[in-house]
Amino acid sequence: MMAMMKLAVLVLVCAAVAQTRADAPEAASSESAEDNVVLEKKGLISRALWTFFGGRRFRYFSSPKTWDEAENFCRSIGANLASVKNSLENTKLLSLINQQKANYTPTWIGGSDAQKNGVWFWSDGSKYQYTNWCPKEPNNGRGQQHCLQMSYTKKRCWDDLECRERRPFICAMSRWRIPRWRIPG
Repeated sequence: MMAMMKLAVLVLVCAAVAQTRADAPEAASSESAEDNVVLEKKGLISRALWTFFGGRRFRYFSSPKTWDEAENFCRSIGANLASVKNSLENTKLLSLINQQKANYTPTWIGGSDAQKNGVWFWSDGSKYQYTNWCPKEPNNGRGQQHCLQMSYTKKRCWDDLECRERRPFICAMSRWRIPRWRIPG
């Protein structure tokens, strides 16, 4: 009986919200566009869309971005590009890529040596210990490869790549946190 009452209240609230939105005039202001971005980002952080393991949450995004664009996107939803702490996490992330794309597409993660060549760090600030570099990598090809992609070649190892290249990416958050966006209304 209590469940039915809760369901009825939920339906009424949803109907009221839908009616309010239907009655709202179309606005072309930048504030309205900003509100839409807030609502879209709220959908992106739904717990159901993230994979939990090792005390962190991970999500694969198939829309190709440069490394910087991907990191900024992850930060905008309260995360960072994924760091990899051990071989189990590496395997789980490869599995996540394969589940989403049905193949092992090269994908950005949070490693970079852009500040000092040869000194790699994770964008989330965690300690850079585990690696899975492909043979003869990182090689800083043409002196411009400063960002880390995983799932490279059939060996599914890591490669340094020019940060301006566009790749899908994996965001990670260390605990469940909802970013502080301005709530419309």
